[in-house]
Amino acid sequence: MLAHPMLAHPLLAHLRFPVEASRGRRYPEPNHPYRSVFQRDRDRVIHSRAFRRLENKTQVFAPELSDHFRNRLTHTLEVSQVARTVAGVLGLNEDFTEALALVHDIGHPPFAHAGEDALNTEMQRYGGTFNHNTHALRIVETLEQRYPRFPGLNLTFELREGMVKHSRDFAPGEFPELAEYLPGFRPPLEAQLIDLADEIAYNTADLDDAYEAGLVQPAQIAASVPAWAEILDTVETQYPGASEREQFQESVRQLIDDLVSGLIEGTIAAARASGANDFEAVRSHPVRLACFSSEALGTSRELKAFLFRNVYSTAALDEDRRNSIARLKQLFETLVARGDTPRTVCDFIAGMTDRYFLRYYESLSLPPAQS
Repeated sequence: MLAHPMLAHPLLAHLRFPVEASRGRRYPEPNHPYRSVFQRDRDRVIHSRAFRRLENKTQVFAPELSDHFRNRLTHTLEVSQVARTVAGVLGLNEDFTEALALVHDIGHPPFAHAGEDALNTEMQRYGGTFNHNTHALRIVETLEQRYPRFPGLNLTFELREGMVKHSRDFAPGEFPELAEYLPGFRPPLEAQLIDLADEIAYNTADLDDAYEAGLVQPAQIAASVPAWAEILDTVETQYPGASEREQFQESVRQLIDDLVSGLIEGTIAAARASGANDFEAVRSHPVRLACFSSEALGTSRELKAFLFRNVYSTAALDEDRRNSIARLKQLFETLVARGDTPRTVCDFIAGMTDRYFLRYYESLSLPPAQS
């Protein structure tokens, strides 16, 4: 049997972030006898309350409509699976990658991105901001209280750096509060994978959940996403007796495989072209090395555009989003009026699950929110 063509390329083990190169933790701790620092990071994230709360935070679709929709926790597990697969093929540090994937959404508030936008709008009225990546840093540095020896989870520098650079890098002076996290430099290659693994996971999962919700049909997707059309045609030919749902699920599976392969191939090509010979060279390279192949990048962009037109901007989701924003705004203003500082209120609401938010909101007997 011939090897897969992508595996004929030299792998990227020379760019792997070595455990012994870690800058350590803010509060020094002795090494564990049989777990590496990144394995301990992973375990601390999994055992945190903030991680468990992801189970009851909306991804896109409210859970009242179906028991089968993703939530923030199941989405996080899917990101972890994709990221660890890619890291394994490339020869990178899988434990580091897994820990980064598991912590990447820990700072999300209730009600998905609508909740984040609403909290940011409220904080801006008081001269502040809210961003789920920087809030995640607050969680692991101070808000989680599990250990008597230190505040927060005392994660490694590299994990904290990967969290604040999840979506983008930043220049010196751009965010003074993040000055310790090497502004002007790229994070390790393992951290660079997470945003793209996240993109693969949410594009394909949102497509799957939208089909479950009856918002999209396979032929409708095919008209806008050529890669999907090609996959669907092959699946229908290979499995003519399968139900539409079975053909759809098989098409999603193959789409994920194509996008993951495109991430692996694109990253190998970029790394080879860069001439980077170790993890330090990855840091100092002018741009990130983790990237899609041109074909996979095109498919990912087409999927995003399709989902925006046919899912995210639909009337049903828009009404739910407006109602959530109105309630969050009203609760925020009520709590600030009672004397709590805006940052305290923001932290309190951001930590809520959707379900707890609604229970707490109703317990205050507030007048109906105006969307």
